[in-house]
Amino acid sequence: MVVVGEAGTVAEALAGIPAAHPEVALLDLRLPDGSGVEVCREIRAHHPDIKCVMLTSFADDAALIDAIMAGAYGYVLKDVGSGELLRAVRDVAAGRSLLDPAATARLLERMRTDAETGTDTAAGAGELGDDRSADLTVQERRILLLIGEGLTNRAIGERLHLAEKTIKNYVSGLLAKLGMERRSQAAAYVARLQAQAQAHAPPPSQAQPQARDQERARAAAEERKTQPQKH
Repeated sequence: MVVVGEAGTVAEALAGIPAAHPEVALLDLRLPDGSGVEVCREIRAHHPDIKCVMLTSFADDAALIDAIMAGAYGYVLKDVGSGELLRAVRDVAAGRSLLDPAATARLLERMRTDAETGTDTAAGAGELGDDRSADLTVQERRILLLIGEGLTNRAIGERLHLAEKTIKNYVSGLLAKLGMERRSQAAAYVARLQAQAQAHAPPPSQAQPQARDQERARAAAEERKTQPQKH
């Protein structure tokens, strides 16, 4: 393993990484002039063969969302030992993600909770602009939603009564249409769409509050009837 370059700012990284063209770029989440996520997004957009890994001081769900949507293969805590860091770099160089199942499940649960409560924590994933799922077939949409639930290809196949290999082909196709490389990005995308749908849901009809008010009035009238009369 050879270190081909170093950078201390976003500007230096954006200039140095393309020039050195490493297999793996270790990016600090917080840089003096910006975020490593910005660097990751730019590098992945123009040099998709360069794999990015985020370095952070603590496990941060919002940062993980940003990293996934920017195209990172995962993140590593700064306090890990040198041996573990080297293993992480080698894993990423081999095309393996650093997003372990437990962390991914926790992230998706957090994003689903945000969608249900209408909070804006999932906004860290960035603005999606338009719904890129518009070009997906009905079956691809169905599979995309199941990916959002955290199901594996085998589990999706069992749910839809299809072979695992068939599901794998569907997943490859829908990822290509969405402009994504990994299912973790698709899962985060689903959660983001759910959050947007929740945020733009129409308000409850006025009939419901009126019905509740009428019910309260009837209950109050009944209560007055049962109270002893004062003379």
